[in-house]
Amino acid sequence: MVEKEWEGLDDDGRAWLSAALGPEGEVSDADVADGSMPSPSSATVASASPAGASPHRLMELFDLAVSLGASDIHVSAGSRPHLRIRGDLRPTREVDRLTPAEVETFLCSLLTAGQREILADTGDLDAALHIAGTAGPVRIRASMFRQAGTLAAAFRMIPSRIPSIEELGLPPLVRRFADLGHGLVLVTGRTGSGKSTTLAAMVETINRTRAAHIVTVEDPIEYQYEPVHALIQQREVGIDTRSFSIALRHALRQDPDVILLGELRDLETIRTALTAAETGHLVLATLHSGDTSGAIHRLIDVFPADQQSQIRSQLALSLQGIMSQDLERVGDRLVPITEALVATGAVRNLIRDDKVHQLKAVIETGADDGMHSMEQSRAAVPSW
Repeated sequence: MVEKEWEGLDDDGRAWLSAALGPEGEVSDADVADGSMPSPSSATVASASPAGASPHRLMELFDLAVSLGASDIHVSAGSRPHLRIRGDLRPTREVDRLTPAEVETFLCSLLTAGQREILADTGDLDAALHIAGTAGPVRIRASMFRQAGTLAAAFRMIPSRIPSIEELGLPPLVRRFADLGHGLVLVTGRTGSGKSTTLAAMVETINRTRAAHIVTVEDPIEYQYEPVHALIQQREVGIDTRSFSIALRHALRQDPDVILLGELRDLETIRTALTAAETGHLVLATLHSGDTSGAIHRLIDVFPADQQSQIRSQLALSLQGIMSQDLERVGDRLVPITEALVATGAVRNLIRDDKVHQLKAVIETGADDGMHSMEQSRAAVPSW
């Protein structure tokens, strides 16, 4: 998640963080625990770096992550827990290396019996969990897995409040995409670039500005929405539906105005998403791709060669825009660097005629339509 990272800390917070990390860059909250240093937030964290490895003490890792604005927690047998803070991965200092038994006991204490069974049977589990933190409930996305015969996990912190498009520092074009009534809008980027947060901000914009029926299909559900003007129904793959493609097919019969897909993963899901976008629905989805041209290539290359011409025509008709994003360090902050493509007539023609390689020039000269390249975005970021 990018919210804590993009907001940064004030001077007092940075001083606190510098001391808490220690001279070797390791995370410690001993100064906070003994009262010698104030926390950068109003939340009180009671002994944020656990001295032992019991499930109860390890639960305090989530409090530590919240207090330091960490985006991720990593737990693995044979290592100390690690936190990712504004892009940097740092070991906690006061937790010894965890044994396989300690990790397994801790992780299983977070799961239901059904989830433990899935993890035991498959060796993998993705789930959204609620943790009762000291300062209040914490929602996390958990990815648990077996490695070298032992359990490990990566936890992504999910803020309780959905940030606005403006708070995330995203270009105004993203708001224009959220205001659309139909078509396909893609948000692309590498893992950890904030794609899910951007989509959540777009959905929340729709929720607060118009009466619409929004159906989401996610794996797992991350952000949870409180309906304002919209009716929002969230479906989780593996719990509410078997797959993205099945849920998307059924969504077309559920009178949606907006469909959010956590990821375009396979041929059938992509085909149905294009059909939904053509037939009057706004489809918002993510895709793993480094730039906008790569996203188009990836969508088309999923299909057999004899179908690609038809898919290019369908995509040219239904696409409204693509935003690729990444996070880069500027001073002591991570800021969004973006590339924006708007499906103008010229862009649609290039897609239809299989001349995607020419899109870069269109993007770089398309400022009047809201387009810009990664290089242009990077050049516009102040050097703090």
